[in-house]
Amino acid sequence: MTKTPGMRIAWHHAKPFYVTLLLVVLFCYTFEVSYGQDYDEDPKTAAPPPEQEDCNGIFLTYTFISREKEYPHVKNVTAQAWAFKSQAIIFNAGVHELKAWKMFIGFHHNEILVTATGAILVDSTDFPAPVGNGTYLVGYPTADLKTAIETAGDETQIQVVVDLTGTQFGVKPPGVPMPKTIRLENDGYKCPAPHRRGASVMYVCCKRDPKYKAKATKKTKFLPRQSGDLSFSYDVLQAFPGNYLAQVTIDNSHPLGRLDHWNLTWEWMRGEFIYSMRGAFTHKKDGATCVYGPAAKYYADLDFSQVMNCEKRPTISDLPPYLKNDSKVGKLPYCCRNGTILPKVMDKSKSMSIFQLQVYKLPPDMNRTALNPPQKWAISGVVNPQYKCGPPIRVDPSEFPDPSGLAATTSAVASWQVVCNITRPKVKQARCCVSYSAYYNSSVIPCNTCACGCSESDTCNQNAAAMLLPPEALLVPFVNRTEKAKAWAKIKHKHIPKPMPCPDNCGVSINWHLDTDYRSGWTARITLFNWGESPFEDWYTAIQMKKAFPGFEKAYSFNGTSLPDLNDTIFLQGLKGLNFLMGETNGTKLYDPRVPGKQQTVISFSKKLTPGINVQLGDGFPTRLLFNGEECALPTEIPRPGNSGHQSHVNFLAIIFITAVTFMLMTDHFHI
Repeated sequence: MTKTPGMRIAWHHAKPFYVTLLLVVLFCYTFEVSYGQDYDEDPKTAAPPPEQEDCNGIFLTYTFISREKEYPHVKNVTAQAWAFKSQAIIFNAGVHELKAWKMFIGFHHNEILVTATGAILVDSTDFPAPVGNGTYLVGYPTADLKTAIETAGDETQIQVVVDLTGTQFGVKPPGVPMPKTIRLENDGYKCPAPHRRGASVMYVCCKRDPKYKAKATKKTKFLPRQSGDLSFSYDVLQAFPGNYLAQVTIDNSHPLGRLDHWNLTWEWMRGEFIYSMRGAFTHKKDGATCVYGPAAKYYADLDFSQVMNCEKRPTISDLPPYLKNDSKVGKLPYCCRNGTILPKVMDKSKSMSIFQLQVYKLPPDMNRTALNPPQKWAISGVVNPQYKCGPPIRVDPSEFPDPSGLAATTSAVASWQVVCNITRPKVKQARCCVSYSAYYNSSVIPCNTCACGCSESDTCNQNAAAMLLPPEALLVPFVNRTEKAKAWAKIKHKHIPKPMPCPDNCGVSINWHLDTDYRSGWTARITLFNWGESPFEDWYTAIQMKKAFPGFEKAYSFNGTSLPDLNDTIFLQGLKGLNFLMGETNGTKLYDPRVPGKQQTVISFSKKLTPGINVQLGDGFPTRLLFNGEECALPTEIPRPGNSGHQSHVNFLAIIFITAVTFMLMTDHFHI
């Protein structure tokens, strides 16, 4: 085609325009990509601070990356939510391998942690988790950090990068919501106060403490076993390419710890499922999750109707006693007690529980040595202590007596330990409560309002103080106490709140009654009430009294033991034949209130070893009381003698009148 001069002239004039347009397009495209990487894509690992070069230990960094305003948008700055991204790095710059690393981040802006890649929360809490008071992170799947010396500087083995996302409140730009502190929590390491580099980076070098002396234990390949209130041992007994047989041992080490009808949960992290169990069962037996999941693709010929459980987070319980000798699911030591685990001080043979499970794995873990224990362990009972459990820690394989009876031992293929400790219940989260009464006061101080929790309600006041009661009101359920409480308030000239206080909502309540107080001693009466339907077998209660403990003499209807090495505790349990605290039953007549199960005893104390004790002004009341290991909520006040709010003026005036008349009669007698 012949080109005309006109066309050549048009291109010549348009060339600068098109070049300029192309440059503008390229510039805008580059700008958009940079903006997207700033927040929307995964942040790159920040360059290590120069201070890391001088660290001979464990170097921790926390870097605040970005944040974005969340809905709802509010005017109150402290209530505005911000989505944030940050990063924590644990780097082994020392010469010693760091096993089972544990890091504390001192969040303090009401943060809610949503994700933490490469780590889990040490108390097994699920995300999202409130961490406004700080939180502890442990490594998963990388829990141990080797040294640069033994790995030729391979950063994948000597450091862990934890990407954090969450929500924080109250710090608007240009302020930066940094934590108060960061530190390593492993034994034997000491961390100074962290330093800041700029507004968004915090770092600290934690070094081995030269003064730290570890307990003398035999050298092991893995971490030594830890002590705690309750511990689990997850032992792999047999390993095959696609599955393994594991045994779980629950061991109660706390002298007052206990579990009844325990429920154990954990979380499978790599798609595993439970094919069968012995000594325990899962609450849900359903293979449908496997059928519609990745397991069915790999195990195409497996009959999933025979699978025990395919849940990612199963709930496991102990078997009832009648299955103890069952050839398919029983015949294991320490199993099949309906989930009862007692403290060793009561029965050492019942302080442990065992069950076994056959676990099937999924690719890429299809070899004998690809063994990964479940994470996020949690256990609970009925009216029992509340436990917080740490992550599984690899320990040396457990040893067992040889099943043939020979004087030999067999070892597990691999073992992990999970340690749990008892936590004190928060306010309004107990599961039992205490009421106080005394011989010198006609009113009973009942359990606290909402002592065991309350649901939202407009019919009662969750914050009102519990109303004083006549003694007989303790024998009826709370729903039947309203009229008695109102009538008693009128007699005592007390205000009746509207709405009335909410109930305590506790399944177990305990009344402590100061019975007598004389020159050489005093007595108290303790009554246990079971407001639930199920009985408590082998129940116990533990009482701590700071000043009165040395004077403890005897419990008349219970088996009472003094435990001076356990915070001066008085341990009470039922005598043989009286070890059942029965549940609530119907009244004698059709419309009578229900009757709680109850047990009662009198306890005597001597004043010989407790000079100066003032029983009536507080020394005669417990400072801490536990039922089956669960700490019960105590009243906020005690009955006091001469308190006009609790007893009538008439009795006091009558005493004065009688004393005066007696004095006058005696005076007249002497005049005669």
